Amino acid sequence: MNSAQNAPTSPKLTPNMALKYRNTFGFEVCAESAYEITAAEQIPKVMQQIAEQKLPWRVLGGGSNVILPKVLPGVTLLMNIPGQEITRSDESNTVITVGAGVNWHDFVSWTIEQQLPGLENLALIPGTVGAAPIQNIGAYGAEVADFIDSIEAFDTAAHAFVTLPKAACQFAYRDSYFKQNPHRFIVTKVAFKIPKAWEPRLQYADLARQFAGADTKPTAQQIFTAVCNIRSQKLPDPKVIGNAGSFFQNPIVPDKQYLDLLQVHPQLVSYPDQTGMRKLAAGWLIDQCGFKGQTVGSVGVYKNQALVLVNHGDGTAEDILNLAKSIQDKVREIYGVQLEIEPNIF
Repeated sequence: MNSAQNAPTSPKLTPNMALKYRNTFGFEVCAESAYEITAAEQIPKVMQQIAEQKLPWRVLGGGSNVILPKVLPGVTLLMNIPGQEITRSDESNTVITVGAGVNWHDFVSWTIEQQLPGLENLALIPGTVGAAPIQNIGAYGAEVADFIDSIEAFDTAAHAFVTLPKAACQFAYRDSYFKQNPHRFIVTKVAFKIPKAWEPRLQYADLARQFAGADTKPTAQQIFTAVCNIRSQKLPDPKVIGNAGSFFQNPIVPDKQYLDLLQVHPQLVSYPDQTGMRKLAAGWLIDQCGFKGQTVGSVGVYKNQALVLVNHGDGTAEDILNLAKSIQDKVREIYGVQLEIEPNIF
């Protein structure tokens, strides 16, 4: 993490910066002014200027979980803080501290190369390390919260850097203290605690099928490769078709509601939730409503995965949100379930 020492104290400022390639939907977006943040030390001065001028602002990581309008007024902070290193290791755990601007998948790949298994189920999720805990990203039975030790962030309310231990982050399904307090914290570093005792997580059907009948339990590298293959088959490459990955959260419902739905829809796909309720498969609900593969103007629902909304080239945030509302209305009408949008709407 020595790269911060060599970073300039003043971040690079670019006026009227095009961000088409900094949002995975590929929307035509322009930031009135953008600062490239390459070190945490650059943040206090920029935030002081923003406060003095009373400008709107936001932080943008990899742009993989956002819906951006045509113009972003005020200031956009492009989170590019690099660096990763093992900062502590004992008989039970390895702690790795990572800059908020590091690509998430690259980091997961690095942990596998370093013989530090645990994050392999979260492979190929787009975005940056700093954004991962805000959304509490998860896939195939794992959540990033499972591996958080602490998070360093700039607290804009106190105008000071703070370190929040895992307990203070209030992680829940696709949720966190950071998400519940938007515009307060700018995540700069994340410390991950990787347990040395490792067991493969294969409870999700797609992974279980991959390794069914195997004589020995799979390695972390094998699970990593399998997850990459499964995601590549189901999810479109944003460089080819604009998208933000899973667009809706899987709704969590009480057991009674789940059992009532099961009476009417015996094929309903669901999973047990950690809270004792049931997590319904949003993609299945959308597919059953007939949206899979549909196109409306320049946007649509991906042909291979109903949970993914796509931009075929000239779509806008408004187009995507209109399509999302149509899906939400239909799912609520048929199943009585409200789908929540996963990406952040700017």
